Amino acid sequence: MGQPERNTAVTTGASGIGRPAAKQKGRSSPILKEEEHAMSSTETRDESWSGRGRAHERLTPDNSILLLIDHQSGLVSGVRDLEPDEVRHNVVAFARVARVLGVPVVLSSTAPTMWGPTLPELTEALPGVENIERSLVNAWDEPRVRDAVKRTGRRKLLIAGITTPVCLTFPARSAAADGYDVYALLDASGTWSELLRLTAIDQMRQAGVTITSGVAAFVEMLHDNASPIASEFYAALDLPATRYILQITQGGKVA
Repeated sequence: MGQPERNTAVTTGASGIGRPAAKQKGRSSPILKEEEHAMSSTETRDESWSGRGRAHERLTPDNSILLLIDHQSGLVSGVRDLEPDEVRHNVVAFARVARVLGVPVVLSSTAPTMWGPTLPELTEALPGVENIERSLVNAWDEPRVRDAVKRTGRRKLLIAGITTPVCLTFPARSAAADGYDVYALLDASGTWSELLRLTAIDQMRQAGVTITSGVAAFVEMLHDNASPIASEFYAALDLPATRYILQITQGGKVA
C-alpha cells in the first residue's frame, strides 16, 4: 500500500509562487513576517521620500522663504500660458507681501545681456535685496543661491520662476531632493505654451513639490483677517477683487 496522502495547504505570495503554509497554530509564517516587514518599510520610505510628513505643517511667516528666479524683461515678454502683465503684477505683489509679513526673499537672474534685466518694478519692491546673477541654468546649482536660502534656517521654500519648465522646475526638484518642502507658485511663473506648463507640473509633482499659487500661500501665512497688518497685506497683494471690496467697505480707501 502507498503512504497516506499528506494534506498540505498551499499559500500564494505576492510573487504568485505556491508554498506550504505553516502548520503551527498561533504562529505566523516567517516568510509572511518578512513580507509584512518589507511592505511596512516601503510605506515608511514612500512617506519620507514624498515629504508627506510635513504636508500638514502650515505655512507661516516664520518657517517660509521666497525664491524668485529669472523674472527678466525678455523672458516675461515671451510668456503665453498667462498674460505677461499678470505675471509682472503678481511677482511684484508677492515681493511686497513677503516684506509685509517679514518673509525673507532671495532674488536671482541669469544672462541679462541675453534675457534682459530683472523687472525694474521688482527690484524697486525689494530694496536692499541682492540680485544674485549667475551663469548656471539651474539656480539651485549656484552656491550663492543655496547658501542664501540655507542661512535663513527655513525649510518651507516658495519658488517662482520664468520659465516654468526650466527656471522653476529645475530648482524646485533639486531643492526637494535636498529635503526642502517646496511650493511652486504658478501665478508668478510662466512659459511659452500650455504643453510646457503641464509637463513641468507633472515633473514637479513626481518630485514631491506642492503645486500652488502665491495668493493661496501668502493668505495662509496671514492666518487671521483681524491681524493688525491685514489691511497692509491686502493692499500689497493688490488683487482686483479685494481692491474692489475694500474700496466699498472702507469708503474708497484700500489701506
